[in-house]
Amino acid sequence: MKTTTNRFFSALVVMLLLFNFQSIQAQDDAPEAPEYITVTTAHWNMDYEDFDMDTWKAVEKEYLDKVIKKNDHIMGYSIYLHQISPDNSEIIFVNTYASWDDIDKASTRNGELAREAWPDDDARGAFFDKQSAYYSPDHSDEIYAPMSGAKLMTEAPTKDLICYVRKSHFAFPEDGSNAEFQELRKGYIDNLINKNEYIKAYYPHAHAWGSDRTEFLEAFFIESLGDMDKMFERFGELSEEAWPDEAARKERGKKIGKYFTGVHGDTVYKWIHELSK
Repeated sequence: MKTTTNRFFSALVVMLLLFNFQSIQAQDDAPEAPEYITVTTAHWNMDYEDFDMDTWKAVEKEYLDKVIKKNDHIMGYSIYLHQISPDNSEIIFVNTYASWDDIDKASTRNGELAREAWPDDDARGAFFDKQSAYYSPDHSDEIYAPMSGAKLMTEAPTKDLICYVRKSHFAFPEDGSNAEFQELRKGYIDNLINKNEYIKAYYPHAHAWGSDRTEFLEAFFIESLGDMDKMFERFGELSEEAWPDEAARKERGKKIGKYFTGVHGDTVYKWIHELSK
């Protein structure tokens, strides 16, 4: 990966963290933004002999239509499949909520809607047995807070998308300046995120609850794996266009470097458009 790309990500992570932990600053006429996002990392049951992808999709679609879409406490829902990650058994479930209270309310309401959808106890049990057979018992949960600087979808997707996820970690330097971050943030969002035509949507998230308070998650939605490479190339081009003086770009990188541990992870998933709310 090019040096300019690394600098871009490091800068953006820090600036977005300090600028706003709580909400995406969308346009006035945009839909209400979520306050919290739950991310559940589940795993396929690799020993399930009757595994069939089409059947799995049909089961999850039935649950989506009869339960998730009818639950007013869930603002959004999506499922992501492994593309490039250390664990090919991963399957990611993401829910978005308007408030912390809605997380608990949504769980209760899911149970009520399930009983309404399958009023017969045996039929309901059979459905959930069929659904759960696809997954192992192991899973993990994290909660994130959306942050300002998002690039929202201009229209609802009609096909699956690639989701590139970058997880970084903050160093929290004592000599940091919020004013500096805000200035840098505006430059990167305006010149690199919003002008990059390969990024269909961009969502930054800060840690809200979980095992690592330094965690920062960025999700980039692009049309294909080929476009992911083009996105990175475009970052370098846009950086040179925005800051043509090489010395100034290097100085910018020095200002940013102190805010990061230097540790990050990259994963790629497929967003399944027919399994989303």
